[in-house]
Amino acid sequence: MWKTVVFYLISGIIVEGLIADPADGTLEVSLRTIMAFTSIAVFLLINKKIQAFNQLFTAIFVCENFIMTLAIAAEALDFWMVMNKEIYREEISIGLAVFLVGWYLAIVSYIFRQFFSYKMSISVIFAFSYFVLTYGIPMLVMDI
Repeated sequence: MWKTVVFYLISGIIVEGLIADPADGTLEVSLRTIMAFTSIAVFLLINKKIQAFNQLFTAIFVCENFIMTLAIAAEALDFWMVMNKEIYREEISIGLAVFLVGWYLAIVSYIFRQFFSYKMSISVIFAFSYFVLTYGIPMLVMDI
């Protein structure tokens, strides 16, 4: 579990450092990690399955690490498009970001569906809620 957290922190800091100030990126990634720990723990406490914390956390963070690795590649592609003055750079970058977020939500909702035997609609709602908690709240804190 801790290896996935370390990989997430390093790759997240790289992505956020390419997008914004490295110090702000480091703080935001740290806040996202804290929110992920908290969200998963609370979610498992509510469902009375706290003994499965390591299993669920590792599954979600392996997904996060995979998507973060693809985000690093997308940032490198964006940099290359900027250097080559690609006219559709912004549309391609936004399209890739939307695709990665959608894929992330699909994988996390699948993990929730398999882990808790939820219906697909419920697992999508939980995946979206988890996304808002782990990405939205730290982003709001950083904007303040």
